[in-house]
Amino acid sequence: MGKSEPTGAARMPVWAREHSAPRRRAPSVDQIVRRAVTVADEEGVAAVSMRRIATDLGSGTASLYRYIAGRDELLDLMIDAVHGEEAPPVLAGDWRADLTSFARQQRAILLRHPWLTAELTGRPPLGPNWLRRADTVLSAAAALTCDATLATQAVGVVQAYVSGAVSAEVAEEQARQRHGLTEEEWQSEVGPYIRTIVDAGHHPHLARRIVEAEEVPPDQVFDFGLACVLDGLAARMLSRGRGGSAK
Repeated sequence: MGKSEPTGAARMPVWAREHSAPRRRAPSVDQIVRRAVTVADEEGVAAVSMRRIATDLGSGTASLYRYIAGRDELLDLMIDAVHGEEAPPVLAGDWRADLTSFARQQRAILLRHPWLTAELTGRPPLGPNWLRRADTVLSAAAALTCDATLATQAVGVVQAYVSGAVSAEVAEEQARQRHGLTEEEWQSEVGPYIRTIVDAGHHPHLARRIVEAEEVPPDQVFDFGLACVLDGLAARMLSRGRGGSAK
């Protein structure tokens, strides 16, 4: 069987097709997806291929193509699987509290799976777990505004903030792993150079940040930024006269 079948069944979204039970000793779709997620988590998504996953599972590559048309479908299944690791937050009816819960949970998912943020750009995967989360967050935003377009935009703003914040956290961790230094070791290494910058007096605001500003834990940094985003949404909705319970 080739990597893409000409049949109508192969052209249907992977979510709309029924997966038959695997043949004896052949891996199931769930086993394939779980192994692919593990490889992506440990080695990066570039390491995921149909051949690699088949080898890891002790199966022939052709056996995977009986159930999954190719790597793109496998990625769709991986994305949906990690979004199903925990149920969406239970909504309290307070748009701010609910969007905060959703954002924190989404951040946790993205941090557990550093490859995921980049894979969520472009078209949504539309799997059942993703659809459930999308409906939940849109329901939360409906308490902010009854306008479906504005609610969609509000959700997009929150999701963009979460993705950007997590990308920065992941990049910092990846840099730490490349350099092989802890935060304390890195600060000790660059300390003498930073001191010359401060002492020179050419960058007073940067020097004040270095000397006076506290190092805030990542959770607090995230929550501060999220609060600013939500404040902006509330003010925007009220200024347009389209707000629901924005406050």
